[in-house]
Amino acid sequence: MPEPIARLERLAERHDVAFAGGSVRWRRFGAGPPLVLVHGGHGSWMHWARNIDALSVRHTVWAVDLPGYGESDRPVRPDLDSLVDALVATLDGCVGAGTEVAIAGFSFGGLVAAHAAARRGSEGRGKVSRLALLGTAGHGGVRRPRGEPMRWKDAAGAELAERMRHNLAMQMIHDAERIDDLAVFIHTESCRRARFHSRPFSRGDSLFAQLDRFEGETLLLWGEHDVTGDPAALAHLLTDGHPRRHARIVVDTGHWVQYEAAEAVDRLLLDWLDGDADSPRLA
Repeated sequence: MPEPIARLERLAERHDVAFAGGSVRWRRFGAGPPLVLVHGGHGSWMHWARNIDALSVRHTVWAVDLPGYGESDRPVRPDLDSLVDALVATLDGCVGAGTEVAIAGFSFGGLVAAHAAARRGSEGRGKVSRLALLGTAGHGGVRRPRGEPMRWKDAAGAELAERMRHNLAMQMIHDAERIDDLAVFIHTESCRRARFHSRPFSRGDSLFAQLDRFEGETLLLWGEHDVTGDPAALAHLLTDGHPRRHARIVVDTGHWVQYEAAEAVDRLLLDWLDGDADSPRLA
C-alpha cells in the first residue's frame, strides 16, 4: 500500500454501518460541518485521496465505499434505488437523520449523490445544504472516447500496471505525465473490488429529474477534456434557466478532475461550501 493511502488509513475513523443485507464502510476525517464524498464507478473512497487533507481541515469528511464497492457489501438488489437506499440509510446512521450535510459526488457517484440529495431534500430536517457534482454521470449525452481501454482481469504484475496506466489515459486523466504510481494503485485496487454494474445507470439520463427534485444550490464541475461528456455543452444544458445551479470547467484536465487538478478543485469546493457561488471560472 502506498504511503499516502496508508497515512490516510491511519487518520481515518472507520464505521461499518448496517443496512438490510449487509454493511457500508464509511471513513471519517477532520472536524466541522459534514461533507459526504461519493466515489465513481469502478471506484472507492480512494478516488478522493488527494482531496481529503484539504477538505477535512474545515469539514468533517465522510468518505464512503458505496454498496458493492471497496469494503462495502453489495446492495440488496443490483439496481440504483437499492444502492441509494443503503447509502442514505447508512449516512443517517453516521450523522443522524436530522443532520444537514453537503455532498460531493464524482462520475457515477455524482448521479448517486443527486439521487441521495433528492431523497434528503434541500429544505427541512436532514436536508442537503449544497451539492457538488464532478464529471457527473446520468446526463445521457454524447461521450468523447479517447481510445479503447485494455482488458485487465487476466493480467498481473508489470503487465497489469501498464494496462491500468493505459486505461487511466483513455478514460480518467488527460495528461499522461500525471498518471503516477498512486493513481495506478487506486485505479487497480478499486477496479478489483467493484461488484456493482454501474454502466446502465451512468449512461442513462436520470440526472435531470433528480436535480429538479433537489432544487438546491448545485455546483457542476468538469475537467476540460472529460471523455464522459462535452463539458461546455453540458454546462449550458444543466444550468440554463436554473439560477441555483453553477458550472465550472477546469482547464487541461480529464475526467478524474479532483485527482489531476487536486489543488484547484479543493479551492473551488471549499469556496463553494463556504457559500461562494461566484468564484472564478477556471476556463
